Amino acid sequence: MTRMAEPPDPLGRLIEEFRRLPGVGAKTAERLAYHVLRSPEAEALALAVAIRDVKERIGHCPVCFHLSDGGICAICRAPDRDRATVLVVEQPKDVIAFERLGTYRGLYHVLQGRVAPIDGMGPEDLTIEALRRRVAAGGVREVILGTNPDLEGDGTALHVRRALAPLGVTVTRIARGIPRGSAIEFASNVILGDALEGRQALADAERD
Repeated sequence: MTRMAEPPDPLGRLIEEFRRLPGVGAKTAERLAYHVLRSPEAEALALAVAIRDVKERIGHCPVCFHLSDGGICAICRAPDRDRATVLVVEQPKDVIAFERLGTYRGLYHVLQGRVAPIDGMGPEDLTIEALRRRVAAGGVREVILGTNPDLEGDGTALHVRRALAPLGVTVTRIARGIPRGSAIEFASNVILGDALEGRQALADAERD
């Protein structure tokens, strides 16, 4: 028998679903669920529709693996982007961080993660091989490694460099303007811009 102190089953399920979200604890989940309950029906259903549309319509670009609402993404399609330069990042949110700068005009390649053995992620789980094939097809002169400046990000960058080494393409690494151990998505535009502008050839960066 349901105890009177417990919320009705649909509300309880909503609370539990909110608790599954990263960084959302029990109290926050309850506040969100009760907010949805108090909201006008149209507003609450709009949230449900937005969630459904994200799951049904958003995928990954077959070229760079950034987010796309169908087929090749807008960045890869843009005729004014520098197709000789490819900036390699870990996640789609890193693309958004660099795009906020408004100064980088090259293309991207999203690895869809990082090499993290403790989480069961190896280089074969990333899109490194797709990047290698992309560079091997020709037209790319520089690959900028924009993985996060921490141990796993550096290790991932090393795997990418090794995969590209036989192809003869110039490989650079974003400068250390970003504090070690931080994340690309949280860096300010000034710091991120300086890191991109001050990128180094990877062999030089490894000696630092």
